[in-house]
Amino acid sequence: MRYHLVAIVRSRYDAVAIVRSRYDAVAIVRSRYDAVAIVRSRYDAVAITLHWVIALGILALIIMGLSMTHLGLAPLAKFQLYQLHKSIGITVLLAVLLRILWRLSHRPPPLPAMPPLEKAAAEGTHGLLYVLMLIIPLSGWALVSVSPFNLPTVLYGVVPWPHLPVFPDLANKAAVETVVKFIHGKLAWLLTAVILLHAAAALRHHFLLRDRILARMLPGRTAKEPRS
Repeated sequence: MRYHLVAIVRSRYDAVAIVRSRYDAVAIVRSRYDAVAIVRSRYDAVAITLHWVIALGILALIIMGLSMTHLGLAPLAKFQLYQLHKSIGITVLLAVLLRILWRLSHRPPPLPAMPPLEKAAAEGTHGLLYVLMLIIPLSGWALVSVSPFNLPTVLYGVVPWPHLPVFPDLANKAAVETVVKFIHGKLAWLLTAVILLHAAAALRHHFLLRDRILARMLPGRTAKEPRS
């Protein structure tokens, strides 16, 4: 009789152990699924790195552009700043091209649920940013290429960089330079406005809507929801 009781207790104990092991297995699967979901909800390391390299480069270009045009610098200091401006501008152009190629070959994380109009505005602003980040460096490159001074471009004082074709051989270079300079400056102001709108929208999502829009592009951050 005691043997049967012990057997019953053991069988129940084994049943509980089986249930617990299955529960633990489900918990492990769920944790791995959550980990995969976290990874997919963020941009990958390459995209994040390129994003912030471009962002910091554009910020530096805006500051240098305002300094060159409004601070009344000494000729030598202004010349040196122009050379650095050109170097960073070409770096941003190359980084944007890499960013586009990476985005085409690596699907970005999906946007969270939002109204259709807001989603269309976000995608439109994002597209406009890419267009401006390509056109503005190209217009700056054209401006250097069409300059009557025909100054060479040496990136960071190390790497020679060629002029764009056709522009150096134009007969009316001074007139073309004036037009290109106007376009370059106005587009830079437009880019500044779009960047401010982009940043304001990201901060709104993070602090007011408390979703993951900003967190998925922050470097070195675990993918946790913003604190409530």
